[in-house]
Amino acid sequence: MKQLSLAARGRHGGWRANAGRKAKPAGQHKGHRARPVLASRFPVHVTLKVLEDAPNLRRRHCFEALRTAFAKGRDRFGFRLVHFTVQGNHMHLICEAKDKESLTRGMQGLSIRVARKLNARANRKGRLFAERYHARILRSPTEVRNALAYVLNNTRHHASRDVTYARDWVDEKSSAPSFDGWKWPPRSQISADCTTNASTWLLSTGWRLRGLIAPDEVPGGPAS
Repeated sequence: MKQLSLAARGRHGGWRANAGRKAKPAGQHKGHRARPVLASRFPVHVTLKVLEDAPNLRRRHCFEALRTAFAKGRDRFGFRLVHFTVQGNHMHLICEAKDKESLTRGMQGLSIRVARKLNARANRKGRLFAERYHARILRSPTEVRNALAYVLNNTRHHASRDVTYARDWVDEKSSAPSFDGWKWPPRSQISADCTTNASTWLLSTGWRLRGLIAPDEVPGGPAS
Protein backbone atom coordinates (compact mmCIF):
# COMPACT_ATOMS: atom_id res chain seq x y z
CA MET A 1 0.00 0.00 0.00
CA LYS A 2 1.20 3.48 -0.84
CA GLN A 3 1.73 5.68 2.23
CA LEU A 4 0.08 9.08 1.97
CA SER A 5 1.95 12.19 2.97
CA LEU A 6 0.82 14.31 5.92
CA ALA A 7 -0.27 16.95 3.46
CA ALA A 8 -2.69 14.60 1.69
CA ARG A 9 -6.25 15.86 1.69
CA GLY A 10 -9.22 13.64 2.42
CA ARG A 11 -12.44 13.35 4.34
CA HIS A 12 -10.78 12.00 7.50
CA GLY A 13 -7.40 12.96 8.95
CA GLY A 14 -4.60 14.86 7.34
CA TRP A 15 -4.42 18.54 6.56
CA ARG A 16 -7.53 20.30 5.37
CA ALA A 17 -8.27 23.93 4.69
CA ASN A 18 -10.19 25.62 7.55
CA ALA A 19 -9.87 22.51 9.74
CA GLY A 20 -9.40 22.60 13.52
CA ARG A 21 -10.97 24.55 16.33
CA LYS A 22 -12.48 27.83 15.27
CA ALA A 23 -11.05 30.96 16.82
CA LYS A 24 -13.29 32.68 19.37
CA PRO A 25 -14.60 36.12 18.48
CA ALA A 26 -12.89 39.02 20.18
CA GLY A 27 -14.08 39.53 23.75
CA GLN A 28 -15.18 35.92 24.34
CA HIS A 29 -11.92 34.55 25.74
CA LYS A 30 -12.46 33.36 29.33
CA GLY A 31 -9.01 32.30 30.39
CA HIS A 32 -7.29 33.33 33.61
CA ARG A 33 -7.44 37.08 33.73
CA ALA A 34 -4.69 39.07 35.34
CA ARG A 35 -5.64 40.11 38.85
CA PRO A 36 -6.05 43.88 39.37
CA VAL A 37 -3.27 45.87 40.98
CA LEU A 38 -3.58 45.87 44.78
CA ALA A 39 -2.45 48.76 46.98
CA SER A 40 -1.57 48.04 50.60
CA ARG A 41 -4.23 50.48 51.87
CA PHE A 42 -7.08 48.38 50.47
CA PRO A 43 -8.48 45.26 52.19
CA VAL A 44 -9.54 42.29 50.05
CA HIS A 45 -12.59 40.01 50.20
CA VAL A 46 -11.49 36.49 49.19
CA THR A 47 -13.77 33.52 48.42
CA LEU A 48 -12.58 29.90 48.31
CA LYS A 49 -14.75 27.00 47.16
CA VAL A 50 -14.00 23.31 47.70
CA LEU A 51 -14.68 20.34 45.42
CA GLU A 52 -17.95 18.43 45.64
CA ASP A 53 -16.28 15.41 47.25
CA ALA A 54 -14.73 17.51 50.03
CA PRO A 55 -16.13 17.07 53.55
CA ASN A 56 -18.47 19.61 55.12
CA LEU A 57 -16.17 22.33 56.38
CA ARG A 58 -18.44 23.13 59.32
CA ARG A 59 -18.06 19.70 60.89
CA ARG A 60 -16.21 20.01 64.17
CA HIS A 61 -13.05 18.13 63.20
CA CYS A 62 -12.87 19.94 59.85
CA PHE A 63 -13.35 23.38 61.40
CA GLU A 64 -10.66 22.69 64.00
CA ALA A 65 -8.27 21.77 61.18
CA LEU A 66 -9.11 25.04 59.44
CA ARG A 67 -8.50 27.07 62.61
CA THR A 68 -5.07 25.47 62.98
CA ALA A 69 -4.21 26.29 59.36
CA PHE A 70 -5.50 29.86 59.75
CA ALA A 71 -3.41 30.40 62.89
CA LYS A 72 -0.20 29.33 61.14
CA GLY A 73 -0.85 31.23 57.92
CA ARG A 74 -2.55 34.37 59.23
CA ASP A 75 0.46 36.71 58.96
CA ARG A 76 3.06 35.70 56.36
CA PHE A 77 4.67 37.11 53.22
CA GLY A 78 3.04 40.51 53.79
CA PHE A 79 -0.39 38.83 53.93
CA ARG A 80 -2.75 39.19 56.91
CA LEU A 81 -5.95 37.26 57.67
CA VAL A 82 -8.28 39.56 59.62
CA HIS A 83 -11.77 38.02 59.37
CA PHE A 84 -13.33 34.80 58.09
CA THR A 85 -16.43 32.66 57.90
CA VAL A 86 -16.57 28.94 57.17
CA GLN A 87 -19.61 27.50 55.38
CA GLY A 88 -20.27 23.93 54.29
CA ASN A 89 -18.57 24.08 50.90
CA HIS A 90 -16.82 27.44 50.85
CA MET A 91 -15.22 30.09 52.99
CA HIS A 92 -14.97 33.88 52.91
CA LEU A 93 -11.91 35.76 54.12
CA ILE A 94 -11.20 39.45 54.62
CA CYS A 95 -7.49 40.03 54.26
CA GLU A 96 -4.83 42.68 53.93
CA ALA A 97 -1.73 42.42 51.75
CA LYS A 98 1.23 44.59 50.90
CA ASP A 99 0.63 44.13 47.16
CA LYS A 100 -0.73 41.67 44.59
CA GLU A 101 2.27 39.36 44.91
CA SER A 102 1.94 39.27 48.71
CA LEU A 103 -1.73 38.37 48.40
CA THR A 104 -0.91 35.58 45.93
CA ARG A 105 1.88 34.14 48.06
CA GLY A 106 -0.14 34.42 51.26
CA MET A 107 -3.20 32.76 49.74
CA GLN A 108 -1.11 30.01 48.17
CA GLY A 109 0.52 29.27 51.50
CA LEU A 110 -2.78 29.38 53.37
CA SER A 111 -4.52 27.17 50.79
CA ILE A 112 -1.77 24.55 51.01
CA ARG A 113 -1.95 24.53 54.81
CA VAL A 114 -5.73 24.19 54.73
CA ALA A 115 -5.64 21.35 52.18
CA ARG A 116 -3.01 19.40 54.11
CA LYS A 117 -4.74 19.79 57.47
CA LEU A 118 -8.20 19.05 56.14
CA ASN A 119 -7.13 16.09 54.01
CA ALA A 120 -5.35 14.59 57.01
CA ARG A 121 -8.41 15.01 59.25
CA ALA A 122 -10.82 13.71 56.59
CA ASN A 123 -8.53 10.86 55.45
CA ARG A 124 -8.59 12.01 51.85
CA LYS A 125 -5.97 12.86 49.23
CA GLY A 126 -5.68 15.14 46.25
CA ARG A 127 -6.90 18.57 45.34
CA LEU A 128 -9.28 20.28 47.74
CA PHE A 129 -10.28 23.56 46.13
CA ALA A 130 -12.53 23.68 43.08
CA GLU A 131 -10.84 26.65 41.45
CA ARG A 132 -8.42 29.44 42.20
CA TYR A 133 -9.61 31.93 44.78
CA HIS A 134 -11.77 34.90 43.86
CA ALA A 135 -10.56 38.26 45.20
CA ARG A 136 -12.44 41.55 45.35
CA ILE A 137 -10.55 44.69 46.35
CA LEU A 138 -12.45 46.93 48.81
CA ARG A 139 -11.73 50.58 48.09
CA SER A 140 -14.21 52.56 50.20
CA PRO A 141 -15.70 52.58 53.73
CA THR A 142 -19.06 51.46 52.30
CA GLU A 143 -17.53 48.52 50.44
CA VAL A 144 -15.63 47.43 53.54
CA ARG A 145 -18.69 47.68 55.79
CA ASN A 146 -20.81 45.69 53.32
CA ALA A 147 -18.11 43.02 53.08
CA LEU A 148 -17.82 42.77 56.88
CA ALA A 149 -21.59 42.39 57.29
CA TYR A 150 -21.68 39.79 54.52
CA VAL A 151 -18.78 37.73 55.90
CA LEU A 152 -19.55 37.90 59.62
CA ASN A 153 -23.30 37.30 59.15
CA ASN A 154 -22.92 34.90 56.22
CA THR A 155 -24.78 32.09 57.99
CA ARG A 156 -27.83 34.32 58.33
CA HIS A 157 -27.53 35.11 54.62
CA HIS A 158 -27.57 31.41 53.69
CA ALA A 159 -30.28 30.40 56.17
CA SER A 160 -33.58 29.16 54.76
CA ARG A 161 -36.63 31.30 55.40
CA ASP A 162 -37.99 28.98 58.11
CA VAL A 163 -34.82 29.24 60.23
CA THR A 164 -34.60 32.01 62.82
CA TYR A 165 -31.77 33.13 65.07
CA ALA A 166 -31.78 35.21 68.23
CA ARG A 167 -30.91 38.90 67.78
CA ASP A 168 -27.64 38.45 69.69
CA TRP A 169 -26.56 35.20 67.99
CA VAL A 170 -23.33 35.17 65.97
CA ASP A 171 -21.68 32.27 64.21
CA GLU A 172 -18.83 30.68 66.18
CA LYS A 173 -17.48 29.17 62.97
CA SER A 174 -16.35 32.64 61.98
CA SER A 175 -14.45 35.54 63.50
CA ALA A 176 -17.75 37.19 64.48
CA PRO A 177 -17.50 36.42 68.25
CA SER A 178 -14.31 38.50 68.56
CA PHE A 179 -15.45 41.34 66.27
CA ASP A 180 -15.56 44.71 68.09
CA GLY A 181 -17.84 46.58 65.69
CA TRP A 182 -21.27 45.25 66.71
CA LYS A 183 -24.12 47.61 67.58
CA TRP A 184 -24.76 45.54 70.71
CA PRO A 185 -22.79 42.75 72.41
CA PRO A 186 -23.31 39.32 70.83
CA ARG A 187 -24.14 36.22 72.84
CA SER A 188 -20.74 34.64 72.15
CA GLN A 189 -17.58 36.68 72.71
CA ILE A 190 -14.78 34.16 72.37
CA SER A 191 -11.36 35.21 71.12
CA ALA A 192 -10.47 34.47 67.51
CA ASP A 193 -6.89 33.30 68.08
CA CYS A 194 -6.45 32.35 64.42
CA THR A 195 -6.65 35.86 62.92
CA THR A 196 -4.71 39.10 63.25
CA ASN A 197 -5.72 42.72 63.84
CA ALA A 198 -6.44 45.05 60.94
CA SER A 199 -3.70 47.51 60.01
CA THR A 200 -5.37 49.48 57.20
CA TRP A 201 -7.45 52.57 57.97
CA LEU A 202 -10.39 51.24 55.97
CA LEU A 203 -10.63 47.96 57.86
CA SER A 204 -9.80 49.27 61.32
CA THR A 205 -11.56 52.65 61.38
CA GLY A 206 -12.90 53.89 58.06
CA TRP A 207 -15.81 51.49 57.68
CA ARG A 208 -17.25 52.66 61.04
CA LEU A 209 -18.16 55.97 59.41
CA ARG A 210 -20.99 54.05 57.70
CA GLY A 211 -22.40 52.70 60.98
CA LEU A 212 -21.79 49.74 63.25
CA ILE A 213 -23.15 46.32 62.26
CA ALA A 214 -26.08 44.64 64.03
CA PRO A 215 -25.60 40.96 64.92
CA ASP A 216 -29.01 40.24 63.33
CA GLU A 217 -28.32 42.14 60.11
CA VAL A 218 -28.96 39.90 57.09
CA PRO A 219 -26.76 41.09 54.22
CA GLY A 220 -28.72 41.02 50.97
CA GLY A 221 -31.61 39.21 52.62
CA PRO A 222 -31.87 35.41 53.05
CA ALA A 223 -30.41 33.41 50.17
CA SER A 224 -33.04 31.82 47.94
